[in-house]
Formats: sequence, C-alpha cells, structure tokens
Amino acid sequence: MNSPVLQRQRGMTLIMALVMLVLITLLAVSSFNLGKSSIQVVNNMQNRDEGIAASRRVLDEAISGTRFFETPEDALATPCGDSNKRCHDINGDGKVDIVTTLQKPACVKARTIKTTELDLAIEDDRNCTVGTGNTFGMAGTGSVTGNSLCADSTWEITATSEDQQVASKVEVVQGVGVRVKTDNVDTSCK
Repeated sequence: MNSPVLQRQRGMTLIMALVMLVLITLLAVSSFNLGKSSIQVVNNMQNRDEGIAASRRVLDEAISGTRFFETPEDALATPCGDSNKRCHDINGDGKVDIVTTLQKPACVKARTIKTTELDLAIEDDRNCTVGTGNTFGMAGTGSVTGNSLCADSTWEITATSEDQQVASKVEVVQGVGVRVKTDNVDTSCK
C-alpha cells in the first residue's frame, strides 16, 4: 500500500490544505479591513454632519439679530475667545469639540427703497419714511430724490466649523436679505 503514487497524493493534499488555509486567512483579513473602513466612513460622515449643524446654529444665531449688519466684525453676542467664534461641546464631556468661526458678513448688494414703494399701513414701512410736510429748501433729502431711509440689502454669511479632535473642516455659506437703514448700507455696502 505504500506505493509512490499514494505518497505523492498525500503531499499534494498537504499543499492544497496550506493553500486553502492561506486563502481563508486572506479572506478574513480583507473582511476585517473592509469593516474597519466602513466604520471610518461612518465616523467621518458623523463628524461632517456635526460640523454642518454647528455652522448652521451659528448662522441662525447671527441672522436672528441685527448685529451682523450693524457690527459685522462682532456679530455674535457672547463669543468663545475671539469675536465671531462659538465653541461647541458635542458629547458633554466639558471639552470643546468643535469651534465655529463666523467670517465677517459681507454685503453683496443694496438698493435704496423709493418712498413710492412704501406701504404706510405697515409699521416697518412707516419707519422708513422721511416724513411729511414742507420740503422747501431741502435739496438732496429723501423727499426730493424720492428715496426712503431704508434699503433692501443682500448679505453673504459664512461659518466654518473645525473639529478639534480629527481636524476636519466644514464651511457653510448662507445668503440673507435684510431691510436696513441707509446709513448701514453706506458704511457696509461699498
């Protein structure tokens, strides 16, 4: 029974078993790496979403008041460190996870509202009126040019959130239209 053919077959069985063992090991390692990559992708997406949410919170805070067009370099009421920065503790451990910086809001365009466009039944429009009465000798005033005291302005506001642990950065840009006094337009929209 110890023929040379049987001995060669036993050797071939051993080689095939080793090849199969190597293939199974490679399959297990690649499955592990694929799972690890998937977890990293999900973690990166979560960090990105948290950064976007932080940026949107700061943008909402900025445009909910008048500071962004009255004092654009100091648009946030209570900043974190420098002006126009907000710190976020996402997981509640007492450490800053995300720092959001609000760039100085920029006035993109402005258009002075004509007095003929105002509806005096609306209080906001009444606040834009130059006034009624005699305008003799008032050259250059709104009543002569037809301009009101208000302007429609369009602003671009950018918030950048940076994750302090993984150093990821997200930038969110939002446009907003605001009716402002013409003196704010003159100083901000040049």
